[in-house]
Amino acid sequence: MSFIQRIKSFFNLFGQAIKGEEQNFTEGSINRAIFFLSIPMILEMAMESLFAVVDIFFVSRLNDSNAVAAVGLTESCLALVYSIAMGLGMGATAMVARRVGEKDPSGAGTAAVQSIYIGLAASLLISFVGIFFYKDLLILMGGSAQVIQAGSGYTRWMLVGNFSIMFLFIINAIFRGAGNPAIAMRSLWLGNIFNMVLDPIFIFGFGPIPSLGVEGAAIATNIGRSVGVLYQLYHLAGGKSVIKIHMQTLRVEWDIIIKLLKLSIGGIGQFLISSASWVFLTRIIATFGSSAVAGYTIAIRVIIFTILPSWGLANAAATLVGQNLGAKQPERAEKSVWIAGKMNMIFLGCVSLFFFFISEPIMRFFTDQAEVVANGTLCLQVVAFGYILYGYGMVVTQSFNGAGDTRTPTILNLIGFWGFQIPVAYTLAILLKLGPLGVFLAIAIAESVMAVVGILIFRKGKWKNIKI
Repeated sequence: MSFIQRIKSFFNLFGQAIKGEEQNFTEGSINRAIFFLSIPMILEMAMESLFAVVDIFFVSRLNDSNAVAAVGLTESCLALVYSIAMGLGMGATAMVARRVGEKDPSGAGTAAVQSIYIGLAASLLISFVGIFFYKDLLILMGGSAQVIQAGSGYTRWMLVGNFSIMFLFIINAIFRGAGNPAIAMRSLWLGNIFNMVLDPIFIFGFGPIPSLGVEGAAIATNIGRSVGVLYQLYHLAGGKSVIKIHMQTLRVEWDIIIKLLKLSIGGIGQFLISSASWVFLTRIIATFGSSAVAGYTIAIRVIIFTILPSWGLANAAATLVGQNLGAKQPERAEKSVWIAGKMNMIFLGCVSLFFFFISEPIMRFFTDQAEVVANGTLCLQVVAFGYILYGYGMVVTQSFNGAGDTRTPTILNLIGFWGFQIPVAYTLAILLKLGPLGVFLAIAIAESVMAVVGILIFRKGKWKNIKI
């Protein structure tokens, strides 16, 4: 095959992946299966991270480090929302993928609906907290009076509108488990288009719409995400995918809800443990001032922008594991993980080199405040050292979850983050007086160690015998 023919073949396959044609991922080429699943998943994750990058880009144009710090502290407060949404998504992906592998579309539809019911209950509780305690949460996070004055409105809107985050994650996880990630990808495209248009309008004002500052960013983000959710629901109820929703699947099935909760508790635990550790790290950095928090916030947004696309490969591996275990093909499931892991390691290795050499220009794209740029540049360069091993480790972790073994990565996160990362961060930053550099070093070291341990456990193969 000539070079031109190879290029044409690639774009042909790329187009099929974007289009979202139904595929059987329990047979045929594993490389092809990973490609068809990961391309829309990578683009989906890139779009998810774009919400955060767009917000921080426009908010930073206010030239107010307190406003940027408020966004960063709010993101830490939202850790609970993301933890629950992603944890429930893990349970939904695992159960839906297993039912699809077993050729049980009705069971997959029932599992999908029950996971949405759980997400609805959780989002109502979080909205209540957001209405009455949004300022208290910022105070708890160490926000100064200036930060609270500048950004508490952002915190309130993001917490009250958490249902858009919750449903976007859960329903996208459903489509990923069903092997149709293109719908999930398109829902985030749509949401981001609205967010990018509305962000500057609500932040700076336009025509009859007044300038709402940082609060406007939250309003725009919630509207954009909500549009994406409506698109998801349209396709979920349309019956054109492998997920079949009908009157019977709409009934509350307590036995399935309990199974989903058991699966999801591990996933929620993983993200709560990791997110709580990030909250603690943010609290440590807050002792060094608003400029340190602002630089860290922007850098983490940029890091998320590069890591989330690599979660596309990890999620592709999770779907392949779930469907192939359902089809009684554990060896094919394992082979899929090793292939996806190598791909992800190469990808993030390239990103780490990119960050090492041009991190400062990246930071200056967001702000021209010297202290903020210095802190953010240092964060990007140091954290990037852990990217190579982390790329492989994140695929393995998601594969545990795809198999229904959410317990193992939960324990790994608990020991890795709270038994290792936080003590190291506190020791380096506070006791040894390295400042923010100590926190950044702790992140890179801990992620690398956890990745190696996760790979060693995965090789033992106990995940192949999990029943869900």
